[in-house]
Amino acid sequence: MSETTVNIALPYILPSQAQKHVTHNEALQRLDATIQMIIAARLSAPPGNAADGECYWPVAPATGEWSGKEGQLAFRQDGAWIFLTPRPGWRAFDMTGGRLNYFNGVEWADLPLPENGIFSTVGVGATADGSNRLAIASDASLFNHAGFGHQLKINKASASDTASFLFQSNWQGKAEIGLTGSDDLAIKVSPDGSNWNTALAISSAGVVRMDARPVVRASLAATTFTPPAATLTGFDDLHVSQGGFALGAALPSGYGNRLVVPVTGIYQVVLNTSFLASSGHEVAVKINGTAAVATARGVNASAGALSQSVTVATWLSAGDWITLEHGGTGQLQFGYGLTEITVVML
Repeated sequence: MSETTVNIALPYILPSQAQKHVTHNEALQRLDATIQMIIAARLSAPPGNAADGECYWPVAPATGEWSGKEGQLAFRQDGAWIFLTPRPGWRAFDMTGGRLNYFNGVEWADLPLPENGIFSTVGVGATADGSNRLAIASDASLFNHAGFGHQLKINKASASDTASFLFQSNWQGKAEIGLTGSDDLAIKVSPDGSNWNTALAISSAGVVRMDARPVVRASLAATTFTPPAATLTGFDDLHVSQGGFALGAALPSGYGNRLVVPVTGIYQVVLNTSFLASSGHEVAVKINGTAAVATARGVNASAGALSQSVTVATWLSAGDWITLEHGGTGQLQFGYGLTEITVVML
């Protein structure tokens, strides 16, 4: 029969043993040291102020009374050190790291997570809650492949729910990409986190819509007349309009209103003209009443009707206003599909 127990080497009280209390007390010391074990620190030298009951993990190069005791636990008992060799699987609370550790046969390490764990919340450098059950505070997050590709799946319960990526600035929503309230893919932006504009939407059939893109098709109300040279004509009707195009101030000529550009950028401008007769004419698209960006010119067309179309790309600034300026002599038909302009932001 062995004189000590297997796991923590507690001494047995043997038959006819003298001083049984010594053996018993030594066993109690070992039990007191190993039950509810707390490692106060990992040091290479014994602390000068160690209190009875404290436990330390000597690390290389151990010195002083701990010399040669690396890999053992050092317990302070009755003003002296007791050394125990831990077995793989022993557990102790590490006061330095503030976590429960286990001995893996070489060192004290964090307890491993379950291989197939289920958790209510997980926080990585952040506090998770009932809504944000996974919370991560980090400079970056890596989702790597396991040999092939990698997919990130975001599932929603029904078409009216949302499955999206929300981009925030100082906790205020600024952009969102995903299925937001429908099964169409949408890219949305917001200036304040409350009012959202859909920049692009793609239906399940692959149809792409850009409802916020500035587009307008405008003309003067249906009429036919010969504008005097240097006359400015504007617009009454917006046959197609989105993205903020609007009619501005009425023109002094009495022919329609200015067409006001909503957003700065590069635009395609298409001018269509329809003449019943002309002895030489010129129609120019004017910006702010001065700069001509597109001009349709013609010679004598008294023998019959004449239609022209001019297309240009030009830079326009928010607040610019568009009119048509006339030169020469020509009888023009104004209205939808006749003399009109189409302006599209590229």
